Amino acid sequence: MASKRKADPATPAPTKKAKSITSFFTPDRSAPSAPAPAPVITDFDKDAWVATLTPEQKELLQLEIDTLHPSWLALLRDTLVSPTFLNLKKFLATEYKAGKTIYPPQSEIYSWSRYTPVDKVRVLILGQDPYHGPNQAHGLSFSVQAPTPAPPSLKNMFTCLKRDFPTFVPPPNNGGSLIPWAERGVLMLNASLTVRRGEAGSHAKKGWEVLTGRVVEIVTKGEGRVGGKGVVVMAWGNDAAKRCTGIDKKKNEVLYSVHPSPLSAHRGFLTCQHFKKANEWLEFKYGEGIDWDLNTKPKSTAPSTNTKPTPVTETVKKSELKTPATEVVDDDEFGSDIPISAEEEAMLAAAEAEAEATKKGTEVKDAESSEASKAEGAGEEKKDEVNTDTANGEKEVADEKAKEKQ
Repeated sequence: MASKRKADPATPAPTKKAKSITSFFTPDRSAPSAPAPAPVITDFDKDAWVATLTPEQKELLQLEIDTLHPSWLALLRDTLVSPTFLNLKKFLATEYKAGKTIYPPQSEIYSWSRYTPVDKVRVLILGQDPYHGPNQAHGLSFSVQAPTPAPPSLKNMFTCLKRDFPTFVPPPNNGGSLIPWAERGVLMLNASLTVRRGEAGSHAKKGWEVLTGRVVEIVTKGEGRVGGKGVVVMAWGNDAAKRCTGIDKKKNEVLYSVHPSPLSAHRGFLTCQHFKKANEWLEFKYGEGIDWDLNTKPKSTAPSTNTKPTPVTETVKKSELKTPATEVVDDDEFGSDIPISAEEEAMLAAAEAEAEATKKGTEVKDAESSEASKAEGAGEEKKDEVNTDTANGEKEVADEKAKEKQ
């Protein structure tokens, strides 16, 4: 993985010349190693919290207790015991009991939390629905497990990346695993975290949204991160844009575009430059961008459980792992193959314009503040010059009087 430049916390990043964006793909062995992650919440006693649960709550939330990363569990614990979420867990229990095949496997539903703990998040990519075919979904939006080929939307993401960074090379063997991104601080989050096999949107509006909405809130408010800094949010498509309504656009960089689906990507996604813009903003805020290279082996495996949940077993035909004529149902956003309407396109444009206006307003305010500081400094310098001239003049008069007395 390419080394990344560290920021000096005592020195504002804007005073330094930014490093070339493409340098994130060029190893720099002289650069210092990446900064250690900020400490996760330390005052959360998991065992003590579990002890407060009722027997029913504990049974329903066993998966969350076992597989959610502690940094996320600490911040999501109140949401987990909400009536809406507990009803979702009851619904899922009936699905499993009825023999339904649910994706992703239980052990992978919260893999996003283990690959990307709260304190590591720098970029948030919003998805909608997990892939609903065999050996596809594994807990990260847009990402697919090997050897499943990259679906069309993901290929368009790679095309966009290639335009932003000419040195980018897609994964070998037409792969589509985005685990390396997750390990580097890119949180890829669907609105619904499960789906019934072959039935897109089957678990939407069942309760997942209350949890994933809270995750978006945590990330964009800076909870669980030292300094509470903002992040880059990539909102592709109408559904993703709607989830950004309450996000502080001054604290975070929200990037809007149409969805990367083949039916809409040509309307602006392929040239949106979101990956480049993300790194430019991160360089300014954190002193380092994301290494988008995918031709590296993951550093670790996601499962980190006390008791591994038993995944639903199924027989998967080898032919199902190949890209069918229609390819993987595209993509993790159900309905993403439907061309966006003029109304939706106008809404996205308005949202992007609002974010840009907010950004420009902040820049103008900062510029005015900077100019005021400069003017104040110039005034002080002028004042000092006047005082100096006055003092020199008084000294000359005194010297003349002294000469006359002599």
